[in-house]
Amino acid sequence: MASPDLMQDVTRFPRKCKKGEEQEKLLLTDDSQKNFVKNLKKLEKLEKSSRVPIRKIEEPETRDPQDLGANLEPFPHSEDFVTIRSSPPNFTFNPKEGIDNPALVISDDPEPEPGPVPRLCHLKCLEGQNFGFYLQVDQSSSALEVRVVEPWSPAELSGLREADRVLEVNEEFVDKMDIRRVVRKIRSCGLNLFMLVLNREDYQQAEETGVDLQALARSSKGEYWSRPRLCHVIRHPDLGLGMTVSMQGPKGRYVVTTVVDGPAEEAGVKTGDRLIWVNGVTASTLTHAALSRTMKKKGEDSVTVLVIDGDGEAAFARRRTAVLPVLAECRGLPYVAKTMALEKGDDGYGFLLREEKLASSRRTVHVLREVDVGSPAEAAGMEDGDLVLAVNGELVESMEHEDIVKRIRQSGDRVSLSSISMAGRHFYRELGISPLLFRERLIVRTDGQTDVSDVSKNRRGARVGGLMYPTVCVEEDGLDQQSGAGDFFL
Repeated sequence: MASPDLMQDVTRFPRKCKKGEEQEKLLLTDDSQKNFVKNLKKLEKLEKSSRVPIRKIEEPETRDPQDLGANLEPFPHSEDFVTIRSSPPNFTFNPKEGIDNPALVISDDPEPEPGPVPRLCHLKCLEGQNFGFYLQVDQSSSALEVRVVEPWSPAELSGLREADRVLEVNEEFVDKMDIRRVVRKIRSCGLNLFMLVLNREDYQQAEETGVDLQALARSSKGEYWSRPRLCHVIRHPDLGLGMTVSMQGPKGRYVVTTVVDGPAEEAGVKTGDRLIWVNGVTASTLTHAALSRTMKKKGEDSVTVLVIDGDGEAAFARRRTAVLPVLAECRGLPYVAKTMALEKGDDGYGFLLREEKLASSRRTVHVLREVDVGSPAEAAGMEDGDLVLAVNGELVESMEHEDIVKRIRQSGDRVSLSSISMAGRHFYRELGISPLLFRERLIVRTDGQTDVSDVSKNRRGARVGGLMYPTVCVEEDGLDQQSGAGDFFL
């Protein structure tokens, strides 16, 4: 047995090693170079008596002896050192009593299985590009099912997958909604689309367990989520815009203060709102001086701003979602696209569709011309010089003229046309958003009368400040000639 002196510095063996056994690991606790040399000699004696080879630790040549007792880490042969771990206490396993080691006891109350978690997909495409997926109705559950996601498409890049079930489109709940209405929403949203989806297994599990899918979608946003607001502020001769903008917090974060009953407040802006963008330009990219020049630009009698309250901004940040107009509610935009449902008369629809080029931009547009007096086109509210945006809910601005005419003729005796004035199209193009994002419903009934939806009017109209949400979808007969059970490519 080792001497008492050895016991002070070297962890003792629990028993004498037998030949062929793995040697016990040793830990040196040297307080000085003197102890180190002393212990080294005792280890050599121990090696001879145990008859089990022990790796010899060579003394370092370049290290200051005073440092050896303080720290073993600088030794050049670090592989020669091993850490001593005491043997675990013995315990007896009795299958009738279970494991009697408290560290290994499993709780009687396991964690509950997590419920279905929706995914938010942000699809971004270029002008004239599709999102790259098909949408259909699952016949077994009436859910909206994603099919055939094209490789490298905006849909695939966003994380959308085949067989996903759609819960929301642009933060609006659409589960089990008429697929034609949902398709119209998607086609009208422009270049950005947000879809909240569940995979097929999670959706089926939620259905079987009675989960409220609308509550699930709402909870995914957070308690204080709110929509941004797209506000068109008209300058007052005395009050101006009726708001001031100051920088608060990080660079590029602007907060609005409004004048009570001023133009900004009447347009829907509130004190404390965060300014997201102005006239289509992201506010955070502008210096305070540049922003002031934009707000006070001479010759401009109005400004369009996107704002959101502080809680709403925090909710978007938690979800890592950009605040964009496609998600906004809207008040008082000066131009609104309208959708007209026409029925062919004895002399046709009573208008001419022409292809023209704009003098300013040389852009090709499709213009409604020569609206006949007393024709179905005039009765539907068609105006000479308006631009065609969509036919039967399908965007046609980037199509060839012959293809648009073909779609109108193939529609038969009924067709739906969406249009906007030339000035209105320029307004939305400057803002960088789709003119169909907020649109007016204008439908001619079979009795020849006209139904108009309750939306904002421009300054020439009687109503101002009515609330609009993205894509006012309407139940229009004759739209989307495809069957509701078919596939829609988007």
